[in-house]
Amino acid sequence: MSTSPSSSAQQARQVIANRLREILRDSGLTARALAAAAGWDESKCSRLIHARTPPSDEDIRVWCRICEAESEVNDLIAASRDADSMYVEWKRLQRGGMKRLQEARVSLYEQTRLFRFYSSQFIPWPLQTPGYMHSVLSCFADFHGTPGDIDEAVATRLARRRLLSEGDHRFAMLVEESVLRDRVADDDALAEQLGHLLEGMSLPSVSLGIIPFTSRRKLWTMETFSIYDDKRVFVELLSAGVTVTQPREIALYVKGFGELASDAVYGVKARALITAAIHALG
Repeated sequence: MSTSPSSSAQQARQVIANRLREILRDSGLTARALAAAAGWDESKCSRLIHARTPPSDEDIRVWCRICEAESEVNDLIAASRDADSMYVEWKRLQRGGMKRLQEARVSLYEQTRLFRFYSSQFIPWPLQTPGYMHSVLSCFADFHGTPGDIDEAVATRLARRRLLSEGDHRFAMLVEESVLRDRVADDDALAEQLGHLLEGMSLPSVSLGIIPFTSRRKLWTMETFSIYDDKRVFVELLSAGVTVTQPREIALYVKGFGELASDAVYGVKARALITAAIHALG
């Protein structure tokens, strides 16, 4: 397993490792005896109880069977799978195709009332146009070498935009000025996207801030992240998606979002930056 940049994932794994250690202690067995009974190298037990290696479902079943704690199996497997989902490489996330990836968090989106997006890479998805979506998703699929069901993925992502006008969802978005000028699509698609951004920022459910190049910053430019109420954060790295669920970590992202928001401009000043980016397309 790659070392997670999020302590949430590592802490979740440590909780599982601690429980395996307790089960072993309660059984009266030694790690050597357990390894011998399981047919494992003794070092494997050490790796498992120190959270250096994540247990497979079968590892958990064998451990609990030998320690006569089979009632623990289902809860431990569920916890282990949750920990797995906290740090997942994009290649694994996209294994079933881009459309499936777009469908993965629909339930979370529908339940969320306050979305907070900070983007140093792309326009946030609720305000993306089809052409811009197609270009971004194509770049993503090409880079990671994943299945290219781009049209289906775009249609799925477009369907999520209904949340902008349905229910009581609110969207607070912060975008670096560089995002307005990055040529991630052709000029026509970018012009359409920036024009749509001007329209979208007028929606009652949307607050859009642009962080100018010239802003005297409280925080540096960082990886793109999104906050769902105060319950979950999703961070987009080059190699993986990281899910943060530890309350103290979520609080840090909420604080960071507030600091970044204070560096942004809104309303007329934000419109001026978007308009300037349109004009720069020639």
